[in-house]
Amino acid sequence: MLEWNLAADPQQNPHTPGGCTECLGAVTLAGNAVTRNPAYYIIAHASKFVRPGSVRIASTAPAGLPNVAFRTPGGSLVVIVQNDEQTAQAFHIRYQGKLLRSSLPAGAVGTYVW
Repeated sequence: MLEWNLAADPQQNPHTPGGCTECLGAVTLAGNAVTRNPAYYIIAHASKFVRPGSVRIASTAPAGLPNVAFRTPGGSLVVIVQNDEQTAQAFHIRYQGKLLRSSLPAGAVGTYVW
């Protein structure tokens, strides 16, 4: 997951030439008004589990289930999975011979820590 900008004005500025001119930042700043956009909550959620010093590790992405995996400094694994499909999706996470079976409703995001 990569957010384009942490903060932008109501016209989604600043952005680099050729960059996204319609991407919301995590927050929109309009004078003294601050609007928290969906990216704000995405970053807030992920940062509770993916702490500083965590490193990205390889994961596969089955169709409709984009995901990202990390190893934390304490040795825990964190996998964040999104169900992009219109129906519930069952899936499994396999790591070092261990298997976790789960499912997510349509449009849901799940965070798995072990």
